[in-house]
Amino acid sequence: MGADISTLFHVRSKTSGITDWHLSFLNSSAPPATRGLIILNQPFSRNLLDILWKACSWHCCADGGANRLYDLLPDDLRCWYVPDLVKGDLDSLRADVRDYYTSKDVSVVQDHDQNSTDLMKCVQSIEEKDKLESREYKIIILGGLGGRLDHAMHTLSYVYKLRHTQKKVFVVMDDNISWVLNEGQHCIHIDHDILGPTCGLLPIGVDSTILTTTGLRWNLTVEESSFDGLISTSNHLVPEEFFVTINTSRPIWWCVELSKKD
Repeated sequence: MGADISTLFHVRSKTSGITDWHLSFLNSSAPPATRGLIILNQPFSRNLLDILWKACSWHCCADGGANRLYDLLPDDLRCWYVPDLVKGDLDSLRADVRDYYTSKDVSVVQDHDQNSTDLMKCVQSIEEKDKLESREYKIIILGGLGGRLDHAMHTLSYVYKLRHTQKKVFVVMDDNISWVLNEGQHCIHIDHDILGPTCGLLPIGVDSTILTTTGLRWNLTVEESSFDGLISTSNHLVPEEFFVTINTSRPIWWCVELSKKD
């Protein structure tokens, strides 16, 4: 029954201005598609790397992210995970890592622009690919919301601003995935083998927003959400529901836990 409802909602969404969100790239069997993976200089697991690497057709390391990729992999497998680009100011890239990827014909680009971070430099390269190939890559950022608070705030701020130029940008960590929902109506398709149970709607970047939801354990009905008032954290997906709908009057961050299966 849930699948039938989801199908009906999907058809409706094509004619009613609802933005659909599919997270098929988190499935280990997902084929490569027009997605760009940006690996940041933060810890991540081999399992998550495998899933995201296979789901993306283009791979980039932001400066020290190349060290993380190199160190995570054993010598006999490293050659199977060669990025298309290493880019940044390169103040973190180790010499041995640079030498290895250069020997594999990886483009290693040093960008000295102090007004842009390594993440911004890598996104710029994806945007150049968009124009060159006349298509839009979905952007998947591996890391960015752990470690130093100022780094996390930069990720939150920058991805929030990217909504003006990029339709779909996801930030993925081992524990959760998050992205910005622009003002309007959204339908998030839920695979309970991959997502949940906890989730949150975070009014970051706005003074307040008005939220209405379905498909959550604790739904909101025309509720104001703000840092000075209500924030829906530690909400739960409902096992019987195969999609979550969110109507927001202002852009917000949505986050949902990645399932940990034994």
